[in-house]
Formats: sequence, C-alpha cells, structure tokens
Amino acid sequence: MDRLNNSVVSEFVLLGLSSSWETKVFLMLIFSLIYLGIILGNLFIFFLVIFDSHLHSPMYFVLANLSVIEVGLTSTTVPKMIMDLLIEYKIISFQSCMTQICFIHIMGGVEMVLLIAMAFDRYTAICKPLHYLNIMNPKICVSFVIAGWVTGVIHAMSQFAFIINLPFCGPNEVDSFYCDFPRIIKLACTDGDRFEFIIAANSGFMSMGTFFLLILSYIFILVTVWKRSSGDLSKAFVTLSAHITVVVLFFTPCMFLYVWPFPTSSIDKYLFIADFAITPILNPIIYTLRNKDIKVAIKRLSKQGHYVRLC
Repeated sequence: MDRLNNSVVSEFVLLGLSSSWETKVFLMLIFSLIYLGIILGNLFIFFLVIFDSHLHSPMYFVLANLSVIEVGLTSTTVPKMIMDLLIEYKIISFQSCMTQICFIHIMGGVEMVLLIAMAFDRYTAICKPLHYLNIMNPKICVSFVIAGWVTGVIHAMSQFAFIINLPFCGPNEVDSFYCDFPRIIKLACTDGDRFEFIIAANSGFMSMGTFFLLILSYIFILVTVWKRSSGDLSKAFVTLSAHITVVVLFFTPCMFLYVWPFPTSSIDKYLFIADFAITPILNPIIYTLRNKDIKVAIKRLSKQGHYVRLC
C-alpha cells in the first residue's frame, strides 16, 4: 500500500452526470428518494425475514443476504453522487477512490453468486420439489453466502493488485460519478493495454459467464415446466420474468463496460445507474408485491402491531 502514498496524483476530479443546475437539482431529489427507498425497502425485507419464523427458508435466507448486499453496493456510490450534484468541484481522494473500487467489486461479486443461488433455489423448487429440503439445506445456503464473499474479495483484489502499482501523474479527471478500474486505468502514466486486458478477462468473463449461466438456468426451468404442464407457461413465466428483468438490468452495464474494449464515450456511467439505483430498488418491489409469502408476513406483522397498540 506504500505505492498509494507515492503516487503524484493525490485526488481525482469526478465530472459527474450533468452540467445544468436545474437538472442537477432534479437528479438530486430523484436519487435521494430512490436511495431512501432502497435503504428502507431492503432493510425491511432483511428484518422481516429475520423476525418472521415462517420465512426461515432457504430462498428467503438468500433474499435477506441479497438485500444487505444491495444496500452496501448502493451506499458505495449513490450518497456521494447525491452530494456531488450540488458541488461544482467534485473531488475524491486517491485512497477513497481505491477503496470505492474495491467495495464495488466485492459487493458486485457477492451479488452475482447470490443471484446464482436464487436461480439454483428456483430450479430445485420447480424441477426437484421432492428433494428440495435435502438439496437446499442450511449448510448449502451458508456455503453460497461464504462462496459469494470469497469470490467477491478474490475478484476485487486480483485486479486491485495491478492498479496500486500503476503510476498516476496526471491528468486526474474521471468522466463519471464514481471510481472504477476502466476509467482509472486510462489516467495512468503508462501503457494500459495489458491492464485493460486483465480487467476485461476478469470482470468481463465473470459478468458474461454469470449472465449466460443465469439465463440458461431460467430457460431450463421454463422448458421443464412446459413439459410438465402441457405447454402452460403462464404462471412460471410471470414468476421468473421479474427475476430475468433484474438479471438483465444488473448485467447489461457490466458487460458493456468490461467485456468489450474500454469505451471512449461516457454512456457507461448512465448505464451503471441501473446497477447502483434501479436494480436495488426493484428487488424489494419484486419480492414484496409479487411474493405471496412476503405479503402474508407483512399482514401478520401489521396485525401484531395493531394488537400491541390495543394492549
């Protein structure tokens, strides 16, 4: 870590999202409401799963962990983005920038594994219902969570090890509202082609591989349901369509930024709003408004609250 202190560049300037004052105020209000919704919605699911014994099942265990990760991933970027919208000179220290990059990729790695766990849970419940409890036992669920954190840390540190050895001597302007490997590598005072390949091979392969694995798993589930229900896919498709929407929204920006050569345009920063704001707020909506067990648990909670007030 000594290299961080020896870098000539001590801070980066984030160019942000917009230069119009009216647009900045509008975006600040919108993202403030979205961030509040993300925090309240995901934490509500987390505590509901913990305190309602009827939700102590494999799927909701994974869902509770996913909710925590969504809060963590969003909190690495959105609060600063909101504050920077009303600041003319948006700066982030070198150390804070590196820390933000690490947390983004750690949380992103964990979320990918948890999405795989949820897809595996749905596959087991639909395709192997008689063996569901044996397959999705507590040990497997905890293993998925541990595997997610291990994957996330290895994924982030394997790239960070190269970044900290790069010389940064200027310029220091990042055309985005957050720090990430592709944008930072372009500012290094060295030939970044080799490092761009490392990032693309790591993050790109991980993003694309996970995306296609999830899509194939959902297709396999739909085919299985189609065979068993004589072609009636309506119920299964309604259930899985929300999951597929979240997967597409989460992975499209990742593949756009990491799979192909690093973009020269600034469109990727707008795409990543889906990862940091849209997807995290969709999860509570999808898993509450479209989930029977969660809705029943909310009714139980409201009845208990009403009973407590009467007493």
